[in-house]
Amino acid sequence: MGIEIEDKFDVPPDYAIPDLSKLAEISGPKSYQLVALYYDTPDLRLATRGVTLRRRRGGNDAGWHLKLPKAKGVRQEITHPLTRSTKVVPPELAELVRAYTRGTELQVVAELDTRRTVTLLHDGRTGLIEIADDRVKGTVFTNKPDRPDAPDDSRVVRWREVEAELLEGDQALLAKVGKRLMKAGATPSAAASKLARLLEPPPPAQVVTKDGTAGQILMNYLASQVTALLSQDPRVRRAEEDAVHQMRVAARRLRSALKAFDTIITGTKPVQDELRWLGTTLGEARDLEVIRARFARELAALAPELVTGPILTRLGEDLLAREHEAYERIKETLSGERYYTLLNALDTLTATPRLTKAAAKPAEDKLSDVAAGSWDRVTKAYDTAQAISDLERREIAMHDVRKAAKRARYTAEALQPTLGKSMAKLAKHAAAVQEVLGTHQDGVVAQEMLAKEAETARQAGEDTFTYGLLIGLERGTAERAHADFPRVWAETVQAIGKLL
Repeated sequence: MGIEIEDKFDVPPDYAIPDLSKLAEISGPKSYQLVALYYDTPDLRLATRGVTLRRRRGGNDAGWHLKLPKAKGVRQEITHPLTRSTKVVPPELAELVRAYTRGTELQVVAELDTRRTVTLLHDGRTGLIEIADDRVKGTVFTNKPDRPDAPDDSRVVRWREVEAELLEGDQALLAKVGKRLMKAGATPSAAASKLARLLEPPPPAQVVTKDGTAGQILMNYLASQVTALLSQDPRVRRAEEDAVHQMRVAARRLRSALKAFDTIITGTKPVQDELRWLGTTLGEARDLEVIRARFARELAALAPELVTGPILTRLGEDLLAREHEAYERIKETLSGERYYTLLNALDTLTATPRLTKAAAKPAEDKLSDVAAGSWDRVTKAYDTAQAISDLERREIAMHDVRKAAKRARYTAEALQPTLGKSMAKLAKHAAAVQEVLGTHQDGVVAQEMLAKEAETARQAGEDTFTYGLLIGLERGTAERAHADFPRVWAETVQAIGKLL
């Protein structure tokens, strides 16, 4: 697996690569013949989302390649050894695109036959930039190429392009190379990939809304979060660092927006419920990941003589094993019909939403009301909690304040591109409330888990001294956050009062 960073340029048939020897040492050119078959669903679901899956022969990287978008000009590439079959995609790669295929069969949709001439910029030992001058013959298959009896409805396109790919160099060098190429007559390519240029897939379906309206701002935000959720799916399946957290955040942001903007979009309660279900499913592994790291930091900070018994195993390896089990349950969920139904519902939501008349109003007028309403829900939750005399029930109610603050933060972040600095400040203040309440809640939860683990250790005849020590540390953390909350709340209320 690697991260691919490259700039692509369209060039005329008679284009000449300029002299780049003043930027670095030069090796080459060397030429290769590359033949790649591209796989997708019949309706091009992968290409529509900027995903490419190919089987390539020739060159120094023959094999199966799956490229997943990360950012403009940056893609994550996952490779698999070449297989004999051109009909069956390796299961490991097919699994990673399930969020897009959703049970639909993958088939060959195109072939690229490329004569590639490579020039390498290096500093002696290390490759810095690779310049690939490609003369491409692209074929789009209407019928499967493994059916010789089918009518030949294929379409052939030819073109030339140049790619500058970053190896071990830096972005500044890549920019200098790009300037030299353009000065010689190259123009930045509008296509994200050769396949996108060949197939010209339509963008993901999204409702057309009038510029500058509340509906446009909301629908653009929802579409961006759906994209974020889908982009994390393959990373979650591979158990990559922070992937579960990022996917859960996308689900929470979507659910929060659908709640906060209920005067602009309606009929979303079923989708909200399913997003809550998905977030809960992701949450088990994420919570174990966080608390395992938390305990590891605390144990590492203790003097060695204070760490007694096999506590490192119980709070490390045992929690990690439970985390792995939770990941397996997540993978099972992500391959189930309920998850696919949710993804289909999100596609429908962005393509054909039930927008109210308020969606047509100017964004600044309507969205300011949404921002104020999101903070009002925080203050109402706080007033409700403070009116409860029973301390235990009040603490439970304060958890609703934390959730409302998180929702207000997400809402403000969604509105920041439209309403500017005031929303950045609102998000910051809401995050402060969320953080101090979260610190208290995390300390309470950690104490409960430590108490359970200590009891298990006690029954096994193990020394439980260190468990008590950690419980004391967590109690101190929770109590400090609890004591600090009134100050944070007072400062936040005063600051937001000036904003809204």
